[in-house]
Amino acid sequence: MLVAALGAGLAWTMHLLLPAVPVPTAAVVLGMAAAHLPGLRATVRGRARPGLTLAGKRLMRIGIVVLGLQLSLKDVLGLGWATAGMVLCVVAATFWGTTWLGRRMGLRGDQPLLIATGYSICGASAIGAVSQVTSSDEEDIAASVALVTLCGTLAIGVLPLLHHPLGLDDVQFGRWTGASVHDVGQVVATAQTAGPAALGEAVLVKLMRVALLAPLVATVAYTLRRQRTAAGTAGSRAAASGRRTPLLPLFVLGFLAMIAVRSTGVLPAPVLDAAQQAQQLLLAMAMVGLGSMVNLPTLARTGPRVAAVGLISWILIAAVSYAGVLLTV
Repeated sequence: MLVAALGAGLAWTMHLLLPAVPVPTAAVVLGMAAAHLPGLRATVRGRARPGLTLAGKRLMRIGIVVLGLQLSLKDVLGLGWATAGMVLCVVAATFWGTTWLGRRMGLRGDQPLLIATGYSICGASAIGAVSQVTSSDEEDIAASVALVTLCGTLAIGVLPLLHHPLGLDDVQFGRWTGASVHDVGQVVATAQTAGPAALGEAVLVKLMRVALLAPLVATVAYTLRRQRTAAGTAGSRAAASGRRTPLLPLFVLGFLAMIAVRSTGVLPAPVLDAAQQAQQLLLAMAMVGLGSMVNLPTLARTGPRVAAVGLISWILIAAVSYAGVLLTV
């Protein structure tokens, strides 16, 4: 756990020095580097392994619960039904389109599902949430997080350049950013280039996407349960534990409970700010743990296909959300 905390601290420092580099991306890279450097490899893969595994799983779940405090139902519903429908269409098109593309491109394991989740909802947090239900391989999780955060980082530089050429006013640009960029921090960094009006709209639209995390996790869990029932097995991991996949895991219920608490308005701003910092720290430690589980030779064999899926999916969500904004604003 100390190794994960040190890695998270270094990732945060990198982000402060280079704001364009998100903390989750830096944390994954540092975890991967630690697992392959000769001086650290033995420790990371030996004595530190139990704590890093704990960080990659348990701290990820706690971070997702705390993420719920960023959501207020009043603010999200204030955008109106037209915007809600637009966001739902963007999420559905991106999720199913990316999953189909990943399968067609022959990506390994759960990578198509995880990449689709990260693109359509909220980046690394969404990937972590779904991976807890699917019991995905750690390398698939880390590769998916790295790809999604990389494309989200590129959006910080690319989308502002398209603001005026695409004929968008500030409000439209904000909603386009919120509907198409993956991580909340990346949304803020991109939208603030167009001023406070764009930033406010971007954050609200983005939080509406985050609110769809719980229904998506429940849908994935329900689909897995049906597949295992049809196959006559509960799967090797589920069979070993003797439990069925819950439709709403405990950490998702906690996420929903935090949304309800935030919606009451009883928590003061300093508490909410502290919760946001804690969520980022927990996620960074989890990303260090996941990154340390990556085997680079294995990852390199699927690298070009993963990159191709990421680029096409990035174009897909940008195009669908652009059309949705033009139709609703």
